[in-house]
Amino acid sequence: MHIVLIEPEIPGNTGNIARLCAATGMDLHLVKPLGFSTDDKHLKRAGLDYWCMVKVHYHENFQEVLGAYPGRRFHYCSTKAPRAYSDAAYTEEDFLVFGKETAGIPEEILEAHWESCVRIPMVSGARSLNLSNAVAVVAYEALRQQGFAGLAESGPGLGQFC
Repeated sequence: MHIVLIEPEIPGNTGNIARLCAATGMDLHLVKPLGFSTDDKHLKRAGLDYWCMVKVHYHENFQEVLGAYPGRRFHYCSTKAPRAYSDAAYTEEDFLVFGKETAGIPEEILEAHWESCVRIPMVSGARSLNLSNAVAVVAYEALRQQGFAGLAESGPGLGQFC
């Protein structure tokens, strides 16, 4: 599976998501412009020593992502979406797309792919979850639907990182 972050702004969130990608074997796609330097100490700290376990792809814009993966299914995660993330069916080749922290996925992308948009249910009046939390919620539902294929039942233990 693949996680796509469109113009992420907060290094700590991206670092946490990178750590999730390392733990799950998902690829991470970062769509520019990024709101931070990839050398940012907060980004590195949040990802801890997992960075060598993450396959990171950088893209100039979202159209580049779509063009690089024709025929793949994309799920667009937005608070504005018509159906719950748990109502979607996910496969190991799918892309989970998230927007930047302050604005979400751009409206033109949502409108063009409305039938593939999903949301995380929340109480009325709540704006959104933290980006890294939202990614974790949707990613683990997608993995659950696939029987957690390829994931070990326990962690690697101490000292077995990169």
